[in-house]
Amino acid sequence: MTDPAKVRRHAERIRELVASVVRSQIKDPRLGMITITDARITADLREATVFYTVLGDATAQASTAAALESAKGMLRSTVGKALGLRHSPSLTFVLDDVQDQVKQIDDLLAQARHADAEVQRLAAQAKYAGDAQPYRVDDEDDDEDDDVDDEAADTDTDTSSTDRR
Repeated sequence: MTDPAKVRRHAERIRELVASVVRSQIKDPRLGMITITDARITADLREATVFYTVLGDATAQASTAAALESAKGMLRSTVGKALGLRHSPSLTFVLDDVQDQVKQIDDLLAQARHADAEVQRLAAQAKYAGDAQPYRVDDEDDDEDDDVDDEAADTDTDTSSTDRR
């Protein structure tokens, strides 16, 4: 097994190398505005997956994917030489759809804000179905009667305890 820290270092180095080579050495006109976002490598250091984003529409993404596929051999040899591994890892390029996910999450949050505002508006106009105070409120007279009943109950318990003796 390979050390996980070593695997992470190699993955970060692959991301940096691919980004540098794409920026400086690949002169393919199909290559759009690309950003290398992440790289992951397997524990045996044989296969690497490189994630990228492209600024533009679907045609720009498709043409950039084709340009990366055509430059895959040069990128693999550059990465292999720079890492100094016995076997150069094979590279797989995956379009990172973070932007689409961010847009979807923003839309969901906007819908939730709108629904919350609607609930607050309806709650402000709401009225009680029954009384405003649904629980029975005792009058002052009832309180005095309760006090007298409590005192009588206390004396009954005192006499019952003396009866048991």
